[in-house]
Amino acid sequence: MLRNEEGLTLVEIMIVLAILAGLAAILGTTVFGALDKANVRQAKIQMGTIAGKLDEYSADCGIYPTTDQGLEALINAPEVAPTCDDWGPTAYFKKLPKDPWKNDYVYESDGSTYTLYSLGKDRKEEGEGYNKDIYYE
Repeated sequence: MLRNEEGLTLVEIMIVLAILAGLAAILGTTVFGALDKANVRQAKIQMGTIAGKLDEYSADCGIYPTTDQGLEALINAPEVAPTCDDWGPTAYFKKLPKDPWKNDYVYESDGSTYTLYSLGKDRKEEGEGYNKDIYYE
């Protein structure tokens, strides 16, 4: 009795796997590109929120927190000069947001102006593309 055995040969399986790998590579770059773009957008939104709280602090205190006081001054009244008599009565933030790559935002200020930015995807100064630093403007 002869049986008709049907199935895929090794060559056919390898062809299917090659096609699937090609599709995964194309879709992967598209998905990761969209994720990177969304992370940059999220960082800009978060920095806008932080900037709003910094403006509230400035309206209450007449000055932005200095670099030494940092963004921590939005959570706890600064104890390092220049202190603020009109801080609060509640914290401007309960907890400072981290950038989409789970890092602290970089804040520098002389008290009259400030710079706020994220180091981006590579977590290093400068960079290109999605590794570029993201500044609040």
